[in-house]
Order: sequence, then C-alpha cells, then structure tokens
Amino acid sequence: MNVIPVIAIHGGAGTIAAVPPGSLAAQPYHDALHAIVSAAQALLLGGGKALDAVTLAVEMLEDCPLFNAGHGAVFTHDETHELDAAVMDGADLRAGAVAGVSHIRRPVRAARAVMQDGTHVLLAGMGAEAFAREQGLEMVDPSYFSTEARRQQLRHARSADRVALDHDGAPLVEGSKFGTVGAVALDMHGHLAAATSTGGMTNKRVGRIGDSPLIGAGTYADDRSAAVSCTGSGEMFMRAVAAYDICARMRYAGASLQQAADAMVHETLPAIGGRGGLIAVDRLGNVCLPFNTEGMYRAHARGAEAPHTAVHR
Repeated sequence: MNVIPVIAIHGGAGTIAAVPPGSLAAQPYHDALHAIVSAAQALLLGGGKALDAVTLAVEMLEDCPLFNAGHGAVFTHDETHELDAAVMDGADLRAGAVAGVSHIRRPVRAARAVMQDGTHVLLAGMGAEAFAREQGLEMVDPSYFSTEARRQQLRHARSADRVALDHDGAPLVEGSKFGTVGAVALDMHGHLAAATSTGGMTNKRVGRIGDSPLIGAGTYADDRSAAVSCTGSGEMFMRAVAAYDICARMRYAGASLQQAADAMVHETLPAIGGRGGLIAVDRLGNVCLPFNTEGMYRAHARGAEAPHTAVHR
C-alpha cells in the first residue's frame, strides 16, 4: 500500500492570553511545534509506524518546556502533580493508558507499555507507577514536574476559588507551559494511531481524572475511520464521548471527518458548556484541527511537505 503519511500534533486549546496574536512571544511555540512535528514526520517518511510517530511526538511534547504535560505540569489543589496519558493503535484497537501518576517521567511511555502488555487498558495511581517500575521506565521525584510559573498559576486559581484550564489561568511569564498535548498520525502502511498526555487542570481536586486517558473520550483511533486527540474542558469531552463520537459519525452516518469534527466542536460541546478543540486525521489522510476557543497550539505535516504551525485562528 502506497499511502502518503500524515502527522498532526497539538499543545492545548484556550484563550492563550500569554501569547497575543502577532506577538514575538508566539515564536518559541512555533519553533517547538515545528521541531516536534518534523521529527515525527521524518519517522513516518522512513517507513515508521503511526504508533511510533505519535509516541515520539508526545514524548517530545512532554519534555518540552512550553507545554503542560510531563515536566512543568500544573498543580492540584494540594500542590501536587497528577499526570494522565493514553495511546491507541487504529490497526487493531489496542489501547493503553495511565492516570493520576506522579513519578513517571514520560507518562505516554507508560501508556504504551500498558498497551503492549495487553492485560489491562487503564492503570491508575500507585498501581500504574508500580507497573512502570517493573517495565524499567524512568522514574523521577514529583518535584521534577514543578515550575514556579505553575505555582503562581495555582495561587491565582486558589485566590479566585476556581479550577482553571491551564490556558485560562493567570497570565504566565513568557516561556511558561500551556496545554494538554497530543498527536495523531497516518503511516504509509495505511494505519492510524493517536496519543494524548496532560498535567490536567490547575487547582483540580486530588484524584480528578480528565478525558485524556479515557479511550473514546479524549483519545481514539480506528483504521476504519480516524485518529483523534482532544484538548479542553475534559468533563464535557467525557460526557460527549467526543473522540469516539467523531469516528462513529463517520462509520455509521457517512459523515466526512470535517463534518464529524465540526459537529462535535461547534455544536455538541458548546451545547453543554464544552470548550476546547481536537486534532484528527482519517484513513484517507484528511486532517481536521477545529477548536471553539481563541486559539490552539497545533502543527501538521503531509508527506515530505514543509510542516505548518499555528497558534491563533
């Protein structure tokens, strides 16, 4: 099968107050997104699998000092970190996820390990961390995830007595982190995959789990339809089973990727107060990156074409 590979990534959707349109503050984000999507693009052009491409992209996003996943995750109300991640292979619907972890340096690798083990789909808390240790994954002290900018954001959220999307918290210093991260890909073998990782929401209650690690809500991939990774108000994405709903509209109602994604982001989610966006690629290589917020950190590349990055509309 000779398929043109496609990769798309996101670093979260929101008001993006710290990065005004046209400002120089946006350049580091464009540079980071370009470097990450280029690395995944090169892997795909070399014949690599979609699953490997999305894992690589999300690992790099977790390590990047500009996004809320892995190093620099937001704080819970108790000033701790609880991270979530998921990965799904569209070829056989295998999936793996971890939730509420605080010691795994790259949560997406743990999610991938859960998938490859095959016994379970979702592991949480201490059980997920014990599994990660058994798999030989790199573990860190929770302080590894902390930054002063995130502490300031937590203090602001506490003073306002609210739980905040990281994009909608107090204005942060330039270079601070934003957003759930994710990646979707179609490889030259015709297979799809999706991965998502997040530090969650600032000032969230300890034990809160969002849509990112929930297969069908924030992450889904099926070779018969599309691969989807979501970002935004997780509770609403869970209630809408957003990622799976897009694939279901395509399979059962004959909707195009654009029609299905737009219906979710601009109709279903707003009707229940859902804010955010998603990235998706279908089995034909069509890409869709809709959002109903001021902006969404995003990038995509098709074949050997130069990657495209964007922050605002």
